[in-house]
Amino acid sequence: MWRAICARPSTARMRRATAHVCDAGRLGGALFPAYCYPSAHLHTTEKQGTSPSSRFLAACKAYIAGEMAQEQLLDTTVRLGFQNVIDAFHVVNRADTPVRFFTDERAGRTKGLALTEDLLRLAQQGQHVNLPHEIEGRWRLVETAWTLNISRHLMTVQYDRAAQALFTIAPSRRRVTITSCRNALNGYQKGKCFYCFADIAIDDHALNLADVDHFLPHTLKQFGGIPHLDGVWNLVLACPACNRGMAGKFTRLPALKYLTRLHTRNEFLIASHHPLRETLIRQTGMHAQGRADFLQSCYATAQYILLHPWEAPVEHAPAF
Repeated sequence: MWRAICARPSTARMRRATAHVCDAGRLGGALFPAYCYPSAHLHTTEKQGTSPSSRFLAACKAYIAGEMAQEQLLDTTVRLGFQNVIDAFHVVNRADTPVRFFTDERAGRTKGLALTEDLLRLAQQGQHVNLPHEIEGRWRLVETAWTLNISRHLMTVQYDRAAQALFTIAPSRRRVTITSCRNALNGYQKGKCFYCFADIAIDDHALNLADVDHFLPHTLKQFGGIPHLDGVWNLVLACPACNRGMAGKFTRLPALKYLTRLHTRNEFLIASHHPLRETLIRQTGMHAQGRADFLQSCYATAQYILLHPWEAPVEHAPAF
């Protein structure tokens, strides 16, 4: 649903939307992503849901096969594409989110959704540009587990440093690339550098494209003693200046204050039931205290080898 309401909306169009309740007719072309993306994924991955049958997905398959016109698929999307999604959209970890991007007025006289000012503010902040990439990354994690016929809770996600991508090993021992590491990690960082909070992007063509950085430097691998150094727990997104600029981190050890920030990030992903939750637990520990002890132990080992801590020379207002 994020794709339907946040796929690069223009500010003018968003202002018009917030002025009234949006029914299917008013949304018009904004619904295109709601069936375009599922149809694109069906080309490569047959399973796109947990239900044994879905009339909406069946319509998408018919569209792919040339058995249904685009207008028919649009009508089907209006009727079926958002069933169950609207009610669950603002629920995270079994609780309602404090910020709402629309109100459901389908049962009222207007029969539609009223978009809120919070959605307009999101569009104005520029972070909406990263949303399609983040959604794609999360969904690829889930659908890959379905494709391999294993529970996503049992799928171990690994990192390919050269490709800067996440991958897993299928039961057949075949390597399966899942998604860009940037796409999977950006949500928590809100489009900001992990160290200095400068703006970063995850689009490959962006001028401020984020670097995927090993919090505890990759060079430590040669010394041993730190397990899963390429694990998701040790990966963050950094601006090029912090990672490899004139006063950048390079292979130095981040100051201790950043370790607290890393622990908070990992715990957030675990508590929010992010698709990387189980991988983080398997890499760092079953319980919060054990995970904190794991990070402290790894940091102490790195400190013994690298000695001198590094801090970002400039730090913007905290974003997370």
